[in-house]
Amino acid sequence: MHSEFETYLRTYGLPDESVCRISSLAMSRTLRRNEFLMSTGDVCRHKVFVMSGMLRIFNITADGNEHILQFSPEHSWVLDVESYDMQIPSKVNIGAVEPSEILYWHKADFEKLRIEVPELRLYAEQLISRNIHHSRDRILSALGATPEEKYEDFVQKFPNLLNRLPLRMIASYLGVSLKTLNRVRHDQLQRI
Repeated sequence: MHSEFETYLRTYGLPDESVCRISSLAMSRTLRRNEFLMSTGDVCRHKVFVMSGMLRIFNITADGNEHILQFSPEHSWVLDVESYDMQIPSKVNIGAVEPSEILYWHKADFEKLRIEVPELRLYAEQLISRNIHHSRDRILSALGATPEEKYEDFVQKFPNLLNRLPLRMIASYLGVSLKTLNRVRHDQLQRI
């Protein structure tokens, strides 16, 4: 049904029967570039897997500044955890950075799968743990790293995203101004 997604799950050790069950409840959707999957104030009711393209989770402040919390390229999961878990209005938007194909599951269906498929529950717990570690590293970087260190860390962790993202989005993700990011990149090129 969703062969690429099924291959992805098998690489994490899920047996064929479980993979087929998970895939059978997935729905698919295509998003255009800049199309919103979810807006601030909506309740997050789906788990989402990015098949192709890239999504971002972001917030826009009252003064119009955008703060990007996460990029989700192909073969990654995306949702607003707080809104999904508590079924409360979201504080963030989720939108397509580029044309994207996604799979998604309604909350009730995914929770049923987590009960029925113990391998999925274990996999989900591992994903949650990795996301907690990544979030902690982001917070520590935001609090103490210089713009140069933030950019170098981004380059090391996400080299495949550099050519896919506008500089303004990278600056927003790093929490620096576009002017600062341009200076950091220029200084880096001068050292090479």
